[in-house]
Amino acid sequence: MADEALKRKTTINACQALAELVSRHTDGRGNGTHATAIPQLELMRESAAPTTLRAVYEPTLCIVVQGQKETLLGQDTYQYGAAQYLVLTVDLPLSGCIVEATLDQPYLCFKLSLDATGLWEIIDQLQRSPDKQESSVRGLFVSDADMPLIECATRLTRLLDTPQDIPFLAPMMIRELYYRLLMGDQNEAVRQIATSGSHMRRIAAVINQIKAEFTKSLSMDELAQQARMSSASFHRHFKAVTSMSPLQYQKQLRLLEARRLMLAESADATQAAYQVGYESPSQFSREYSRMFGAPPMKDVERLRVA
Repeated sequence: MADEALKRKTTINACQALAELVSRHTDGRGNGTHATAIPQLELMRESAAPTTLRAVYEPTLCIVVQGQKETLLGQDTYQYGAAQYLVLTVDLPLSGCIVEATLDQPYLCFKLSLDATGLWEIIDQLQRSPDKQESSVRGLFVSDADMPLIECATRLTRLLDTPQDIPFLAPMMIRELYYRLLMGDQNEAVRQIATSGSHMRRIAAVINQIKAEFTKSLSMDELAQQARMSSASFHRHFKAVTSMSPLQYQKQLRLLEARRLMLAESADATQAAYQVGYESPSQFSREYSRMFGAPPMKDVERLRVA
């Protein structure tokens, strides 16, 4: 127990070098997620708490290097802070809240997109046979980072200071980060991202279909056929991966897009409702209020003032 505590403290201390890099490369750029010269890498900064964030997130590795955050997926809440990492293995609509951040000590996060092809190339070289009894695993997990993962993330971020080295060195370091994930505590979930025919890959393909046609009515039988599962098996595996049913998933996509339309394109509530696939504006208003805590236009006004 004492050894684990010492290891954890050492990892948190190692995170400080990465936090300094993330802070320097986001300083003066404001709050939010910022692109970098490395296409797969983004850096996040938030200087106030609580700050609520809602979006659909793609497969990503997020290492928190300063501050703390809570993420809600369905009815499950995940809490994580410095020297911990979150991995998303499928596209998921999430509600997040920065719970520890100040101007002097902002929330800082290293975000790396995950590519199934890159992961599979490493899996193939490891020559590990998949488990005979594959189980569906949640498309989101949180784990403690170890020193090799933090050190590699730090070296990758340090390349932003020498952009001429990025084309040659960044791909090797990203490959190492993928390797570290595949050798870590949650290797099964990471492996399933890239394994053709895995439950997660089949559910991910259905998720892409729902995202592409989220305004249309869902046919559960057609989605189950696409996943090559029975209807009962499809529902079970979809909920195991996403923590929600296909209809709940679609509803969150619709409401998030409606919010974007009202904020970015000045659509009114009725226009937004019809554009995202609702036939009843009153039902849209009820479900919107349930998700965001306020009726559509009141919520949008609040966001604009903030």
